[in-house]
Amino acid sequence: MSEHLPLGLDELLTTTRAVRRRLDFSRPIDRKVIDECLEIAVQAPTPSNLQNWHFVVVTELEKKKALADLYRRGRELYLSLPSAEPGMTYREWAVSTPARQKVEQSALYLNKHFEEAPVLFIPCVTGRTDSPAKPKDTVPSVLTQSAQWGSIAPAAWNFMLAARARGLGTCWTSLHLYFEREAAEIIGIPYDEVMQISLIPVAYTLGVDFKAAPRAPMTEIVHWDTW
Repeated sequence: MSEHLPLGLDELLTTTRAVRRRLDFSRPIDRKVIDECLEIAVQAPTPSNLQNWHFVVVTELEKKKALADLYRRGRELYLSLPSAEPGMTYREWAVSTPARQKVEQSALYLNKHFEEAPVLFIPCVTGRTDSPAKPKDTVPSVLTQSAQWGSIAPAAWNFMLAARARGLGTCWTSLHLYFEREAAEIIGIPYDEVMQISLIPVAYTLGVDFKAAPRAPMTEIVHWDTW
């Protein structure tokens, strides 16, 4: 077992943050550390014991650069779209409050340095939920989607928690998925059968003093017995 932080369980669960500006791009990651995180990832629960997950670990610089470029293209596209605020694009929304400006500065930093992360981690799942697999098929039902996402998402989160426990930071990103087929070609994923769910940079963190984040009051988001 590699050296890891002496984190209590509650601290681990409440301080595993989306890390961007505090990723240490100068420090390499030993493969055995990633292997340990992967072993923990596959201990996640999986519906009907499907275990229909795959994980792509990218360390080759040219492939990281190509994926980073897709992420940047996706981010530009996303920022140009209308936001939930009437008359405001996501680019305008991202700087409309001090709190959002802080997040946007963090996002800009990651955008600039994405390929410098020692590892890019891509969780994948067999079976697509965005369109029929064959002309005779129907679009997957909510139940089918739940089974697919309910298998791969916990596994990916297990990986991120294990990474945090070993002094690594991660950040769930998905903007490269605007160009998922291109990403699949870069790393040889069979696009029609296997769906990528995120592109996660992994690096040691600058400092380990992460804290719980502000969240909405439980009274606003928890519903007992009725909505």
